[in-house]
Amino acid sequence: MAEKRDELRCFQVTPLATNCYAYVSEGECLVVDPGGSGAQVAEHVRDARVTCVAATHGHGDHVGGVAALVRATGAPFAIHAADASLAARAGQMSEVGRSYDEDAPAPDRALSEGDVLRVGTATFTVMETPGHTPGGVVLVGGGSAEGVAFVGDTLFPGSHGRTDLSGGDEAQIMASLARMADLIAPETTLLCGHGPATTMARELATNPFLR
Repeated sequence: MAEKRDELRCFQVTPLATNCYAYVSEGECLVVDPGGSGAQVAEHVRDARVTCVAATHGHGDHVGGVAALVRATGAPFAIHAADASLAARAGQMSEVGRSYDEDAPAPDRALSEGDVLRVGTATFTVMETPGHTPGGVVLVGGGSAEGVAFVGDTLFPGSHGRTDLSGGDEAQIMASLARMADLIAPETTLLCGHGPATTMARELATNPFLR
């Protein structure tokens, strides 16, 4: 019998085309950054048991769909404590004049450096990466997920997340990018919060903020 492989699914949600990811392993599923359309995302992963809904940070375009997804699946919600209050305002008008589906619920789990999320045979280790928001995190894959990392809005191909919104800090995001360069293997695929994926090797070679 052929070995069953893990599966990565991506759904674009919100008018900002946020990448919502579902990582499926051994019948279990981790959903990352459901910024909207939480009930529809739940339908697309109904063949697996959602064991956790995790956010890389608390901006509404990454958590606006959490409440509906949690209602549909009963899964716990995990986010860094420093961004929980920001996520709780996802359905309200933001400083840039946007609102999203609903306020996120209070988290069931507060993520912090070194925590591990487990899904099937995969693990994701939390790396704190403040700068875009105070509670930004990267989820670095291990086990059967080795070689992938969910980086949210901390890093984009050739660039990094904006730091001009409330809670943003340019010095912090530069320090976070330096940690990523030191600790994430070059062959790792970086799954960004918006736009295409990249690799750490490509960013080390071309991203001016990592040099």
